[in-house]
Amino acid sequence: MLHCTIKLPFGAFLCIKTTYDKAKIRYRVDSLIEIVRAKLHGIRVTDANLNYQGSITLDPDLCARVGILPVEFVDIWNKNSGARIQTYVIFGEPGSRCCVLNGSAARTCQVGDEMIICAREYINRSEIYDIKPKVLTFGPDNEVDQELYYDVFESEERAHNFRIMNGDNVVDFRDTAKKHTP
Repeated sequence: MLHCTIKLPFGAFLCIKTTYDKAKIRYRVDSLIEIVRAKLHGIRVTDANLNYQGSITLDPDLCARVGILPVEFVDIWNKNSGARIQTYVIFGEPGSRCCVLNGSAARTCQVGDEMIICAREYINRSEIYDIKPKVLTFGPDNEVDQELYYDVFESEERAHNFRIMNGDNVVDFRDTAKKHTP
């Protein structure tokens, strides 16, 4: 069996496994999927600066805890208005717990709005069990409420099952949703 990895233009890799069997060549391509790699859930907007050139300014300490990098593109979903945008991250003051939307992104929010900020990554489908996306949830004043991770695992019921973990403990996200429902 021959294994070959091809680097694609957008930074992902395509893995091909080839088997030679009596003049027949078989290829198995491990397809790429896009997954959530890191998430800041419920962080509140601390400022909006329309006259800045663009981006979102985040506390680098919070970004480091989930693995979000400077100039990385992220999706931003406003829980209050439903607005969905994409922009890149710049780092603000360490320890400030800032979340500042800049430039045109400033028009999508109000100070105090709760946001979901999500970084994505392409992985080979076969790696789905190995990746454990980190998630921070926030309380008022952007203090970290929980440090979680997502876990895809195989169970007797299905090949791909999902749970939210807090250390070694499973989090029942339905209970969390009930706490935040008015």
